[in-house]
Amino acid sequence: MKICHYNQNEAGVVEGDKVYPIGDALVRGGHVRNGYTMVEVVDALANRAGALEAARGALKSATPLPLASVKLLAPITNPPSLWAAAANYRAHQAEMKIKMGSADRAELSKDELMAEFFLKPTSSIIGPGDTVILPKISKDVDFECELCAVIGKKARKVSEERALDYVFGYTICWDLSQRDPWGRGRHNTRNIRKGFDTFTALGPWIVTRDEIEEPQDLSINVEQNGKPAMTAHTSDMICGIREHIRFLTSCLTLRPGDLITTGTPAGVKKLADGDRLKGTIDKIGSMELKVAAER
Repeated sequence: MKICHYNQNEAGVVEGDKVYPIGDALVRGGHVRNGYTMVEVVDALANRAGALEAARGALKSATPLPLASVKLLAPITNPPSLWAAAANYRAHQAEMKIKMGSADRAELSKDELMAEFFLKPTSSIIGPGDTVILPKISKDVDFECELCAVIGKKARKVSEERALDYVFGYTICWDLSQRDPWGRGRHNTRNIRKGFDTFTALGPWIVTRDEIEEPQDLSINVEQNGKPAMTAHTSDMICGIREHIRFLTSCLTLRPGDLITTGTPAGVKKLADGDRLKGTIDKIGSMELKVAAER
């Protein structure tokens, strides 16, 4: 299923060009409360068989809305945490060495590289069709388009073999990144440089795990102003999602609604006022963003 968040904080399922409301059915069944958040929806659907049955029942009984008529929101706006992998593609490591004077990570073990995970603030989250604001302080902001895993079940000390059992689904994460003035040669500034308002875009929905057999076999394509800007494949990650979950849960507890975004491929580009972005990940869908300078 494609689980979406739309209009006035409503939960739905996207099928084709229709959105089927499921929130009322989940409330009636006692699976979520009135005024639910999407974290609660994910928790219920991942951990309660009755909630999943209620959602499937709503697909048969609810009156659908045209997808084009709704305002899609970020599928989760209040994740308990949003863990972001750093330098997780060799080609991106190389381009950052040239552009930013980044350290050479070629000799790092996978765990040493994953120890560079950083957290993104929830206040930076925007959704499909929203606008990235380029802060006045910066003359260089890049886009990064990444595969993002949504955790469905509480996880601690999970093996790589069982890691995907704890994933509820997948979405797209745009990790917008300020490169100037605080980025060159410095990496302990990531939380700020990547945490400005509007610097985390999520969407267009969450595709449940059963629809993506292998997350390391997906193509990523980005267009900037209608022209190809990034072409990549998740098989090129240095550390895959299974390794990310194994590493993170060896250190801490992951909870339903937590997000793990997996790092950008090479091909990041500087953004300018008026730019339009479109990112597509195979089996998930496409998501567009506008770009504007801070006024």
